[in-house]
Amino acid sequence: MSYRQIFYHIIFGTKHRRPTIDETNCRELYQYISGIIKNKNCKLYRINGVEDHIHIFSDLHPSLSLADYVKDIKVASSLWMKECGKFPKFEAWQEGYGAFTYSTREKDMIINYIKNQKEHHKKETSHDEFKRLLIENKIEFEEKYLS
Repeated sequence: MSYRQIFYHIIFGTKHRRPTIDETNCRELYQYISGIIKNKNCKLYRINGVEDHIHIFSDLHPSLSLADYVKDIKVASSLWMKECGKFPKFEAWQEGYGAFTYSTREKDMIINYIKNQKEHHKKETSHDEFKRLLIENKIEFEEKYLS
């Protein structure tokens, strides 16, 4: 038997960070993504977002690579969003994503951070939030790729 505890805080946005995730239907989107995560044998701890990006806090099953996990979530949810008709302005997800690891001690803090996204974004833009997280996690980046 193998044991693991790999917590990831994953963030990805809509194409060109356009506000295309309608708040009235976002819960259905989160439920759909929750089903994808469950089918991957991963555990979702929290999902939330605003009109131009989402945050996912989950573990990662050891049989999966992070890149494939995020790709599968983005591809399946993108198809669903286009087919269901509830997100008429949605074109696609942006190409990249951010993924940050956290320890058990930080778990509740990250869950609460994601839970309060709508309140948080009254004070900080999505761009500034993502840039701050990259800096806090000491990840080198080029500004031109953050849009």
